[in-house]
This record gives sequence, C-alpha cells and structure tokens, in this order.
Amino acid sequence: MAAQCAQESIYNLLPRLEEKPVKPPRYVGVTAPLADTVTGSGKAIHLTGNRPSVKSEVAKNKAQWKTMGPAKAAVPSPKNFLQKHSKEPKLPARKKEQDSKKLPALSVPRRTDHPVMGIQSKKNFINTNAVAAITGLPKKPQPIYVDRRQGDKYLLETSGLVPKYIKKKDYGVTPKYVTRRNEEMKKAQKEYEAGILEHLKKRAMKQLSDEERRSLLQGLKKNWEEAYREFQGLSVEIDTIPKKIYKEKLESQMKQLEHDIEVIEKHKVIYIANE
Repeated sequence: MAAQCAQESIYNLLPRLEEKPVKPPRYVGVTAPLADTVTGSGKAIHLTGNRPSVKSEVAKNKAQWKTMGPAKAAVPSPKNFLQKHSKEPKLPARKKEQDSKKLPALSVPRRTDHPVMGIQSKKNFINTNAVAAITGLPKKPQPIYVDRRQGDKYLLETSGLVPKYIKKKDYGVTPKYVTRRNEEMKKAQKEYEAGILEHLKKRAMKQLSDEERRSLLQGLKKNWEEAYREFQGLSVEIDTIPKKIYKEKLESQMKQLEHDIEVIEKHKVIYIANE
C-alpha cells in the first residue's frame, strides 16, 4: 500500500503551469485531392485533381522526351556502325622470343625440297634375287593347331600346349622371396618360443622332457587298458544299482584317459607348473 501512494514533498504545494502538447503540421501527400466540398446533406465530396507542383513536374519530364531520347544526349554518328568481328577477343602480339625459336625438324620432306637426281646403281637385282632364292633355306611352316576337324587354326606357340616353360633355367627353383619369407617365419617362430620360455621361467613353469612325456603317455595307455579290461569283465546284465554306478565310473574314467592321451599326443611341448 505504501508503494502505491506518492511520496509527500513540499514541492508538490507549488503551483505549476500546464504545458499543452504541440501538434506537428499535418502531412499532405503529393497526389492528395485539392479540397473537400460539403453538400447540404452534410456529406463531404472529394474533388479529384492534383496540385500544381505535380502538374509542372509531369510536364517538365514529358518535355524532355519529345524527341528521340533525352534532349542533351549525344546522337551516335552513322559512321561508327557495328562492324563484323569487332567484338571478338583479339590475341596479344607475338613476342620476339617465340619468333626466334627454331621449328623442330620434320620427319617428312618439305614441299620445297627436291630429291637428289642422277644417282644410279649398277647392282643387278634380278641375278641377286635369283641367287638368294636358290641358295636360301626354305621357310619352315609355322606350327599351328586345330581345335576340331573342321575348326579354325591357331598358333601353337602361344596356346600353352608347348612345354617351353619346363626348359627354363630357373624352372623348379624356389623363388627368392619365398625362401626369404620362410626364413623370416622361422626367425619369428624362434623369437616367439624364446619369449614363451622366458615368460614361463618367470612364472616358474617347467617344460616336460621327451622321456617324461613318453613315460607319461605309456602310463596313461596302461591305465586305459586296465580300465578297459575291467569294463570287459562286467556282467552282461546289470540289474543292481552298484553295478550300474561302477559301469558309469569306468566309462567316465576311460573317456578322461582317452582325452588326456589325445592332448599329449597332439602337443609335443608341454609345460607343468611347479607347485
């Protein structure tokens, strides 16, 4: 409530002069009507017509176009008419450096060149050709092959039927890039094995020797034979629960032994953790 009330001040008791707002002059357009006429019925009629300034401006603009174009514009001369190829781009003048360059030698004679006249040869071409035909070796027929009885003829050399590749010097020799690649693979395998050995040494792993591996494999096979012999000694009819349990035990034991034997035979290098 206190915010809405005006604050009390001694200046509010002084008399003040009322200031009347000043209105701007009324805007009158260029094409506005001349005046409004009020009839007896009280209706206003707008009279059509423009102001004198508009009429004078229109007349001034019309006066300039009474001739062909503005009055002060220069009329082109009839001698300066548009000529043929006048608007095409022109190439720059040729430099002297380009003129001084010599033209390349032509492989064909020029039009102004004349052949050498008066040179005659005393060679008897008839006798020379006859001697060459008599003493020359006959041409060997080119080897060809035909795909069928009435088929087309093809060259035999490019057909792949002639065993000319096996007669090469380097035929059957291992390429250098293959040997280099094999050496790199062997080197990488050795480095890998050396890294594994070092890693296993750090983890205190022991590699199983060949003799130990062979003896272990023989012992597993012996155990399997004993389990198999016991399995073969079971009765044909298993009618009690202990017999059934004993049979399942032998089957699982034989299956485990077979798995261990297969693993040891598959891997030649075996590591054992030291307990």
